[in-house]
Amino acid sequence: MKQEIHIHVGGLFASREPAVIHTILGSCVAVCLYDPVEGIGGMNHILLPGRASSRQPDSAGRYGIDAMEQLIESVMALGGRRHQMVAKIFGGAHIIPSISLENGVGRKNTEFVLEFLKTAGIKVVSQDLGGRLSRRICFHTDTGDVFLKRVPSAHYSSVGVGGE
Repeated sequence: MKQEIHIHVGGLFASREPAVIHTILGSCVAVCLYDPVEGIGGMNHILLPGRASSRQPDSAGRYGIDAMEQLIESVMALGGRRHQMVAKIFGGAHIIPSISLENGVGRKNTEFVLEFLKTAGIKVVSQDLGGRLSRRICFHTDTGDVFLKRVPSAHYSSVGVGGE
């Protein structure tokens, strides 16, 4: 039986042993990083792009640069090889209608993660980003499979505005 792990904002988990990592995303983004040759995977949960303040180092996992560096290092520490890693990316929804789409955190998180992975040379093999729905993600670290369920946001009414 696979170990079940739930991560929250700023969380990260990587494993060489079979595990299922769960999280729920709105404007946050989760990156599922997987080395298919070694069968090692991990996932993070990013709140904001950028890097944590030196005055608040305990919040580093909440910020994109720190969260991505920590995830890559964690998978490599377990025996994963950077040149073999692939990524699946989820989240980045625009869940607060009172904020313009252009200024939305979801869009900024999505742009950050896509650019980071491109610069790092890690291929994105799957993504489900944007829209107005939250997502529930289940990532299997031993197979790289991800199961996704879209969840309506409480900020959009069920009549009129909603959906993707």
